[in-house]
Amino acid sequence: MRLLKSSELRKLYLDFFREKGHAIIPSASLIPENDPTVLFTTAGMHPLVPYLMGAKHPEGTRLADVQKCIRTGDIDEVGDTSHCTFFEMLGNWSLGDYFKKESIAYSWEFLTSDKWLGIDKDKLYFTCFAGDADAPRDTYSHDRWVEMGVDPSHIFYLDKKHNWWGPAGITGPCGPDTEIFYDTGKPKCCPECNPSCDCGKYLEIWNNVFMEYNKADGSYLPLAQHNVDTGMGLDRTIATLQGVESVYDTDAFTGIIKTIEELSGKHYKDSPEITRAFRIVADHIRCATFILGDPRGVTPSNVDQGYILRRLIRRAIRFAMQLGIPDNKLDAVADAVIAQYGEVYPELTANREKIMTELDKEETRFQKALRNGTREFERIKGSFENGVIDGATAFHLYDTFGFPLELTEEMCEERGITVDKDGFEVAMEEQRERARAARSSDETAWAG
Repeated sequence: MRLLKSSELRKLYLDFFREKGHAIIPSASLIPENDPTVLFTTAGMHPLVPYLMGAKHPEGTRLADVQKCIRTGDIDEVGDTSHCTFFEMLGNWSLGDYFKKESIAYSWEFLTSDKWLGIDKDKLYFTCFAGDADAPRDTYSHDRWVEMGVDPSHIFYLDKKHNWWGPAGITGPCGPDTEIFYDTGKPKCCPECNPSCDCGKYLEIWNNVFMEYNKADGSYLPLAQHNVDTGMGLDRTIATLQGVESVYDTDAFTGIIKTIEELSGKHYKDSPEITRAFRIVADHIRCATFILGDPRGVTPSNVDQGYILRRLIRRAIRFAMQLGIPDNKLDAVADAVIAQYGEVYPELTANREKIMTELDKEETRFQKALRNGTREFERIKGSFENGVIDGATAFHLYDTFGFPLELTEEMCEERGITVDKDGFEVAMEEQRERARAARSSDETAWAG
């Protein structure tokens, strides 16, 4: 298996598919243009939806790219070994050109050939769609992997939850997929352990989606053309190739982690709590830097993409304070991100001033509120009945100190306390009613 840096994997991947007749296209913006159902580009398919549906792409029917992506649905998992909010997805595309036969052969060659990644084939495991009322069992992919040289005992049929890629919204192109996993060498958690298990033995590194359906009104209708949409997560694949425990231990994060060590005076691996805090700061500031530096980038706000950006920055601030990082120093972490990625994504360098200005403004705005709110939380936490913070108190932290409900929930979880979310929503609605009443009164007084 070849030991590669992240920059080398990007180049190798694109070189391989260039040899296979693919045009190399640039990453699209993190802010989707063709998919209003999502706030951010969460997969390589989003910028290409019109072409998956049959429109003609100006570069042809075979494409490859490295797409910037953001997924925040599992933001609370960030801090473990593999979850990130921002990531790069290596992808190759067939728009009505080749299909399962060629796609599987390309994946096998790139993964196992000594010219490319040179991964031991015995370390690879595969899953295929088991079939259901909407689509048949994908025996073709299973048999094609066997033709490539895969031991049938390394192939598993799984249900739609695991082996179907659907649209982010309620409609759109979709289809069965076959996923590729690397055996980390950890022992099986049980005799039935397989790639669907979350124990950490099997790490997904590549996903080949065979888009042959269009989901509409709850039905799956055949697409006019059969497409291939693949995704290989760069961070996870590099972690595999470099033989490290975590994506945060790869060269993609080395400079960023070093900067946090210098700012905090702590070592990345001092304790599990410190390691988690390092990873959250590193991930969230990397993600925020890319959002702010994107050509269609947004700034922190209380709605849509701006709300997600604000949440990321404020969460990073909280964990930076826990690490003892001085106020208004997260711009140094952003600088480390730009140093790592600026050559590949020149928009980061071009928009450096905007990135630094917005980070500094958000830090200044939130640090005082965070300190005061945290003191208030610690003062009152012992008074919560049955270990539950009532909705009115959670709303007070939000309304007075700017604590988003997610932040209060996270602080409570760390202390074994739960939050009355329904009570919070009641208090929020009561405030909205007061605001509407006040606005109505003002308008009546003006009219009089």
